[in-house]
Amino acid sequence: MICNVCFRQCHLSEGQMGFCHARVCREGKVIPAWYGEVSALALDPVEKKPLRHFHPGSQILSVGSLGCNLHCPFCQNHRIAKPAEGDRFACRAESISPDELAHTAQRLRDQGNIGLAFTYNEPLVGYEYVRDCAREVRKRGMVNVLVTNGTANLQVLEEIAPYIDAMNIDLKGFTDDYYNEVLGGSRQMTMEFIAEAVKICHVELTTLIVPGFNDSRREMVELASWVASQPVIYGGGTGKDIPLHVTRFFPRYHFKLLKPTEVESIYWLAHAARQHLRHVYPGNC
Repeated sequence: MICNVCFRQCHLSEGQMGFCHARVCREGKVIPAWYGEVSALALDPVEKKPLRHFHPGSQILSVGSLGCNLHCPFCQNHRIAKPAEGDRFACRAESISPDELAHTAQRLRDQGNIGLAFTYNEPLVGYEYVRDCAREVRKRGMVNVLVTNGTANLQVLEEIAPYIDAMNIDLKGFTDDYYNEVLGGSRQMTMEFIAEAVKICHVELTTLIVPGFNDSRREMVELASWVASQPVIYGGGTGKDIPLHVTRFFPRYHFKLLKPTEVESIYWLAHAARQHLRHVYPGNC
């Protein structure tokens, strides 16, 4: 069977797990391997997602599961993003139904909670759980946020779109070499995902600046120019109004020996992005 979630189109035999360690072939169907398995749950400021133009000052219940369809060598959540097959217990995941999770979000309203954010791992490799939980949250009059790498087919976006109020999408760089060789991703798929997402909900973007990989001024200007070129966005305006977070890298995972991004570089690149975008925010500085 073929998994159609992302560009990889994994061909799976019965019982075989996909590259993302999150989808499996069972009884002739490709299904989420970890439906309802929660690896992380925390009440966070919405600005931490990061979202600066969506309910600022609010808290949001943030939930993570298992798996990811990229292999970023600097991943800060690699233990849940790349679990070994069947390694649910090593990640201390526990089963929580969509109704239970939505009820928990509702209980936290008195602590400033506005809804649910799907984050920490890549949520879209288990989009069915995102869809079902988000539907329950909406029934309770609360909002849903998706934090994603945008590596998914547009059919997946269509499944969740009716229930998502805001997204932060990683646009990790702006060269195919970086996406293909370093991240194991598809820049084209991410760009197509972003171009559709900005039409259906509030979207902010994040670019993590890794020294020596995606830190040139030219690349940042090209990235910002493409974002600004989006003709229309949700709520009115154009791509120039899409917020961009230019974020500082810290050594993690396989990139432990790299130095953190210089703070000056982040501000310099943010300034370059402002040639095309109205809302650019340095992050992790």
